[in-house]
Formats: sequence, structure tokens, C-alpha cells
Amino acid sequence: MLKKKFLGLATLGLAGSLLLSACGNGGSEEAGDSGEKTYKVGISQFVTHPSLDAATDGFKKALEEEGLKVEYDEQNANGDQTTVQTIASNLAGDNVDLIFANATPSALAALNATKEIPIVFTSVTDPVETQLVKSMEEPGGNVTGTADMHPEAIPNTVKFIHENFPDATIGTVYSAGEPNSVVQVDIMKKAAEELGMKAPVESTVATSAEVKQAAESLVGKADVIFIVTDNTVVSALESVVQVAEEKDMPLFVGELDSVDRGGFAAYGFSYEDIGYEAGIMAAQILKGEKQPSQLPAQYPQNLKLVINKKAAEAMNIELKDEWNDIAEFIE
Repeated sequence: MLKKKFLGLATLGLAGSLLLSACGNGGSEEAGDSGEKTYKVGISQFVTHPSLDAATDGFKKALEEEGLKVEYDEQNANGDQTTVQTIASNLAGDNVDLIFANATPSALAALNATKEIPIVFTSVTDPVETQLVKSMEEPGGNVTGTADMHPEAIPNTVKFIHENFPDATIGTVYSAGEPNSVVQVDIMKKAAEELGMKAPVESTVATSAEVKQAAESLVGKADVIFIVTDNTVVSALESVVQVAEEKDMPLFVGELDSVDRGGFAAYGFSYEDIGYEAGIMAAQILKGEKQPSQLPAQYPQNLKLVINKKAAEAMNIELKDEWNDIAEFIE
């Protein structure tokens, strides 16, 4: 009789232990008594600067508005290529439910780390050229997301320079270690060649600490500066702004946040918007409605020219009346 009673208690104890274990089993299991799932999302951001920060904010906002309960493992590589690989490996090893990769190096590292965990990227210049996706329409594999280069942005900028700063030579600073930047500079060079302009003067950097010296090296060789959406350079944009103001060199930039920070003009869009669109994709994947391969990658929408009046004055640029019809202005 005592033996039977002991076995009964042991059975109940084992069942209780299994129940507790099931309730505390991490990311995508049911949490608490409500039955609401908690998803674990890893965020790999390449570097801190306002554009990428806005994209991450937009991503989180979308998941919140979709009603998902999310636990974030948010990590930043601070612009270091080795660290970004380590972050990706750690997130894959933790078996998160989804990886949000913010910037090209983060997306490439994530794809290198896992072919199974869904990856949603943003702030990637050319997802096809960098072989993140097979095509924008049919990405394939476990990756999709939003690009941060409108196909007309760089050609329009080069054309604006050609039409409004006759005979100007463009100078640019970028990190040769960022594939996204190499793609953009190639587009810049092609656009300049098609318009009969001189080839852009290039100055490359490896770290943000080198940006000011690289910008200074353009003085006397270039008439205007055009900074693309290079993460290393944009993280130290104030150094370029300082050189542009001191030497009266119009500073064109690749996104609107950099106009706010002192750039003269940009054909751009909102990084919060592309982060938000990436978040909508992530929500569909987490809910089980779509696989990454079923969600076309997207270009940014609503391209517009924005001019900074204060920056124009600081760089000794005379504003033209005809710009009123094609641009928005900030003070």
C-alpha cells in the first residue's frame, strides 16, 4: 500500500515538473496564464547613427502595432566587421525566432550564420548585388527586407549637381569595406560619366576616426562633396560638415537624416519608414502567415529633394528660385 502511494506521488511530481518545464521554454512558447506568445527577436545593428536608429525604431513600432509580444536581444557592432560576425553567430546559436539585420554588413553576417532562422533586413543598398536575395520580386531562401537606395536617388543627385554647379568635380568619402558603399560609388561614377562630368575623386576610410582627414584630402581636388549612405562615414558626418563649411564646398548626402545634421541637400526618404515596412514583414513571418521567400524585398518609396537653408548659408551657396518648385526646405 505504501509502495503504491509513493509511486502515485512520484508520478504526480514528474507530471508537475514537465508542466513547469514546458511553461518556461523560451522564445516562441506561450508565456504566463494569458496564452500570449512571446517571440524572441535578435537585432543586429552595424553602427549607431540617426538613420539606422530610426530604422530600428520603425521596426519595433510595426511589431508593436501588429500586437505582437516581443523580447528583443539588441546588439550593436559599433562599425566593427569582426564584431558583426560574432553577433550574428551568437543570435543564431541562441535560436531566436527572427533576426532583424540593420545595414548590409549585419545582413550578410546573419545570412552567413544561419540558413534556417528567418532574417529581415533593412538599410541595405543593393540586396541583389550583395547576393542577399536572388531578386527583389522573389528573394528565395530565409531572407527578405527593405533596401535603403531608391534607384533614382544617386542619378538625380549627380544630375542636380551637373545642372546647378557647372563644371564641378564631385568628391566622395566612403569605406571600401562596405559593399553597399562600393555599389553606390560605382553608380555615382556611371552617372557622372553619362553626363560628361569628370570622374569623382575618391577617398576611402577604414574607421570613422579617419573621416575628417579623408574629407580634407578632397580640398583642391573636388568642388562639391557627395556622401552616400556609408555607415562608417555617416557615423562621423559632422567631420565632413565642418570641412564643407570651412572650404565652401556644397555637401550632398544620401539620406534625409544627414540633411538634418548639416548636409546641404539630399534626394531621400525616411529610414523610419523602411524600418517600419521591414517590421510588417517580420510580423507576417512570426505569425506564420508568410515565409521570407514569399515576401518580395522592397525599395523605399516617396523619394524627395530636401535642402537645408542653414547649411546653404554656411557653405556659401546661393539658393535659386527655381528650387522652390522641386524641393522641400528645412531651416
